[in-house]
Amino acid sequence: MGGLLFNATTAALMVMMINSGLGAVGRDSLRGRPLPWVAVGLTVLAVAGVVLQLCWAGAMAALDDDPSKTGWWRVFTSVFMQNGGVTGAIWNIATLAFVAALAQWLWGGPLTLLLFVVGILLPEQIDALLGLGGGHSADPRNFAGSSGATYFLGATLAAALLTRAQTRKQRALAVGVPALGLLMWFAQDNGHGLVAVYGFALGTLIWAALRWTPRSGTPHAAAETRPRSARQAKRSSAK
Repeated sequence: MGGLLFNATTAALMVMMINSGLGAVGRDSLRGRPLPWVAVGLTVLAVAGVVLQLCWAGAMAALDDDPSKTGWWRVFTSVFMQNGGVTGAIWNIATLAFVAALAQWLWGGPLTLLLFVVGILLPEQIDALLGLGGGHSADPRNFAGSSGATYFLGATLAAALLTRAQTRKQRALAVGVPALGLLMWFAQDNGHGLVAVYGFALGTLIWAALRWTPRSGTPHAAAETRPRSARQAKRSSAK
């Protein structure tokens, strides 16, 4: 029962983040947006990692983030290894593709890639600084998987929605992401929730930095979110 509840809340948090991204981007504008190349690239790497695992029995041992083994690359390669079986791998890859696409349309490609990398490196450093999580995990289930970086990136979508929310429902959805994340952490010791809180906080800080950047400087990273055609722009402005 505990495992079922853990999976249910973890999935619910992801659904909230994706809906936040859809709300921030605009559900009706997805068709006309440019191809999110960063999302495509990350998804291809994740699929390639699974294929490598299927073709090479030693892939996990060579590329996971086992703290008892050396290798600076492990923190990065482990993200593209999957350890949740067939269902877990499909879920992780699908959510990575969706979240990264929404993030690129909101933040732009370079910033999305940077946020994903930060989602790989930063949470463990914050945990160590705050004394959370008991240090580097000794549970082999945590030595690999893309979910941590994906949930971190996904939480920035909720932060973006909060900054542009026009209704109470949107604001509640956005704030609900870190709220549920904290509840999951305290009630279930669910690291996905804590990572989401970190991502939401960083997303808010990035919005503030971009908000106060002089307009004469670099264009807003989310400029890619504008509709591509004049007809779509007219339709969007009419709403």
